[in-house]
Amino acid sequence: MIRMYSDEDLWEAMRQKRRILSVFWAVTAAYFVGLAALIVYYVSLPYADPNGTWVIWVASIITALYLFFAFPYMGISFKRSRAYCKMLCYISAGLKEYADLPFSEIDNWITHDGVDVNVAVFLIPNAKKNEPMNRQIYVDGEKDFPPFREGARARMILQGNLLIEYEIDASASADGGQGE
Repeated sequence: MIRMYSDEDLWEAMRQKRRILSVFWAVTAAYFVGLAALIVYYVSLPYADPNGTWVIWVASIITALYLFFAFPYMGISFKRSRAYCKMLCYISAGLKEYADLPFSEIDNWITHDGVDVNVAVFLIPNAKKNEPMNRQIYVDGEKDFPPFREGARARMILQGNLLIEYEIDASASADGGQGE
């Protein structure tokens, strides 16, 4: 079986999340230090001093710049990093499922629980009808897509619908290795 993830993946994702938070807290600290310095300077000015106007403008500008930085940075970078770490934690602690299914096709990229994934479609037998149903298996967008071929069976270990390990059985086709 070919493993998609290792322990190093989780540690690297956690380090990336910590780096993102470190940058955010450093910028936040610099913002508050600058704002505190402007407030102290403004309070020390005499009443109705003309220098008070530029202090208010500078404080407003650095506040606007901080907000333009904070919301996208935390809303995009940190949110995506946090979702990826959460997914890796679920992989290490969640319930695993075994499946042996024939590959059908590759579907479009989607975002599943905040993580970009490729969608591999596999066929599963339908208990009530004679036609097969499609099952979507998610392959992490950060990893290389496995070399699935149409009709080849793949043995997989999944957590939810996320592919963790796989093995391609090239000798068996979608009809179970039987000729028509």
